[in-house]
Amino acid sequence: MLTKEVLVMNKNFILTGIIFAFLWASASTATKIGLESAQPFVIAVSRFFIAGMIMLIAAHFFLRKSLPPKDTWAKIMIYGLLNVSIYLGLYVIGMQKISAGLGTLAVGMNPVLISFMGAFFFRQKITGMGILSLLLCLLGIFIAAYPLLRTSYASIDGIIIIFISMMAYSGGAIYYSKTDWKGMDILTINGWQTIIGGLFLLPFLFFFYDPAKNRYDMHFWTGTLWLAIPVSIGAVQCWMILLKKDAVKAAYWLFLCPVFGFLLARIFLKEPLSLYTAGGVLMVIAGLYIAQRYKVTRLKVEG
Repeated sequence: MLTKEVLVMNKNFILTGIIFAFLWASASTATKIGLESAQPFVIAVSRFFIAGMIMLIAAHFFLRKSLPPKDTWAKIMIYGLLNVSIYLGLYVIGMQKISAGLGTLAVGMNPVLISFMGAFFFRQKITGMGILSLLLCLLGIFIAAYPLLRTSYASIDGIIIIFISMMAYSGGAIYYSKTDWKGMDILTINGWQTIIGGLFLLPFLFFFYDPAKNRYDMHFWTGTLWLAIPVSIGAVQCWMILLKKDAVKAAYWLFLCPVFGFLLARIFLKEPLSLYTAGGVLMVIAGLYIAQRYKVTRLKVEG
């Protein structure tokens, strides 16, 4: 029989997953807004330093958290390189070449990469029910994205850049979940990996910077501040909480990102919605339900 503690944990996991999916999905639209006024690395580095400084001030000055132990700095650097420098650095470049809809579709593909990378490198078991829910969610994503694929623009180099960024993201997710962080607070890890990831991008910012291509207007600050605070702080905190519980199960929440992403792109960028979108949403919800239901059934058997 399920205990109240287990039920509360399940509810918290679901709520955290929904908040994460909404905030993470908003990144594509916010990035497109910011790119109307600034170069990719200007947006990325500004975002990372604003978010990183807020988190570090909160962690070390208000919450009085200790600095990371000496033997964890290399781990933070690796995580920051994968999760910030490579993933988000390439992502903001790729978003110049594809639509917000295709950007959220790419994010939705991450569960496949995370699941199979986890199975290949760490021998994580992929169950039959997990595969079924995975296939339903994937099919739902492609159905919802179909109208955008017909009307959106894309380029070969943009697709390649986005794919490489997704590989880095998936690798970073698994690396974080498998690393011993010596009891460090999530806010401390997130703050330092964000700052360090931004530092790795500084040489690229200086090399490619062109003053004529940057206007620090409302579009720049709206996009950058949204990316820095709700996305880099709020969404990433939720993501790291999910990863600590289970990296593969956490990955299923990425399937909701295209759903929220399509809605936000419709509202702010006027991208189309259709019956394909509604059908895709239903299939994604069905896949997530199966994944969560299987977890509850398994707990009942074990309990």
